[in-house]
Amino acid sequence: MVDAQPLLDRDLTLDRDCTTLSRHVLEQLQSFSADAQDLSAIMSRIALAGKLIARRLSRAGLMEGVLGFTGSTNIQGESVKKMDLYANEVFISVFKQSGLVCRLASEEMDEPYYIPENCPLGRYTLLYDPIDGSSNVDININVGSIFAIRQQEGDDADGTAQDLLSHGRKQIAAGYILYGPSTMLVYSIGKGVHSFVLDPSLGEFILADENIRIPEHGAIYSVNEGNFWQWEESYRDFIRYVHRHEGYTARYGGALIGDFHRILYQGGVFLYPGTVKKPEGKLRLLYEASPLAFLAEQAGGRASTGTQEILDVVPDKLHDRVPLIIGSTEDVALVESFVQERIREKTILGSYK
Repeated sequence: MVDAQPLLDRDLTLDRDCTTLSRHVLEQLQSFSADAQDLSAIMSRIALAGKLIARRLSRAGLMEGVLGFTGSTNIQGESVKKMDLYANEVFISVFKQSGLVCRLASEEMDEPYYIPENCPLGRYTLLYDPIDGSSNVDININVGSIFAIRQQEGDDADGTAQDLLSHGRKQIAAGYILYGPSTMLVYSIGKGVHSFVLDPSLGEFILADENIRIPEHGAIYSVNEGNFWQWEESYRDFIRYVHRHEGYTARYGGALIGDFHRILYQGGVFLYPGTVKKPEGKLRLLYEASPLAFLAEQAGGRASTGTQEILDVVPDKLHDRVPLIIGSTEDVALVESFVQERIREKTILGSYK
C-alpha cells in the first residue's frame, strides 16, 4: 500500500514552490479588486525589468556597449555608466503603454518621465534607482535595482510632481532586485517583507522566504571606512567603539543593495553618514534611502538619519540626499547614541559661551 503522507508533503512543497510574485501580491492584498490587480501588474512589470537587466548583466563581458562609461553625467554630477543608462531605459520601456503608471522618477533623470497615454488612468508613480552600485558592474560584483510605488495625489497639472515631495510613509510598496549568484526580488506592500528567486528555467520569480525579520542585533557593521576622517566625530566614535569591542565584523561591498540584503537576513547596521563638507550625505532619499527604510521597518528594523526616522523626512526636491543608518533596532540605536552624545556636548559647550 502506498504511504499517502509523503505524497501529501510533496504536493504541499510543489504548491509553495509555485507561488509566483503576481500571485503572492494578490494573496497579500486578499483581494481581486481593480486596485489589487493594478498593484500586482505593476510588480509584474518591475519583475520583467529585473529579468531584462539580469540577462544583460549575465552577458556583460561578452557584449559591446555594456561595460564602461557613457561620457555624460547625471543631475548629481556623477559619471553615467552604460549599464545605468540601459537599466533606466528598460524601466521606461516596460511601463510604456502599460496603462499602469503615469510617471516614472529616477535618479538618472533630471525630471520625472511622464507617460501621457497612461494618464489619468494610471494613478501611480514608480520611483527607482535603475542600477545601485554601478561601479561594481565592470568587475562582476553584486549590483541591484531599488524601487518604490506611490499613488499620485492631485492632477500634477504643472508637471512638477510636487506631491512626491512628501514623507516615505506615503509609499504603498517598495523593494529591490539583487543581481548576484541568483537574481532575487525582495518587496513589501506594507504586509511584511518577502523574497523571490528568479528561476531561469521558468522565467518566473518564485517565493523563497516570507515575512523576513531583521534580528534585533547583529555582528555586522557595513560602512566605507575610507571616509573616516571626513565624518562628524560621532561616527568616528562608533567605529572606535566596534574596533574596541569583540563580536563585530566589518562587511562592505560598495553596493547598498548587497550590503543591506546581508543585514536584512543576518542583522547589524549599514551606515552612510554625511561628511563635514557634505552633511546631507550621498544617498538619494526618494530612490534609495526611503524605499529601503520602508522595507527595514516592515522587517522589524529601523532607518534613521541619526536624528530623525528616514520615513519622516520630507525632501525639498526630487534628488535630495540624506545620511542613512539602517538595520537592526539595537544597532541603529547604538549609532544614534553616539550622534546624540555629540549633540549634547555641543549644546552644553554652547551654553557656556
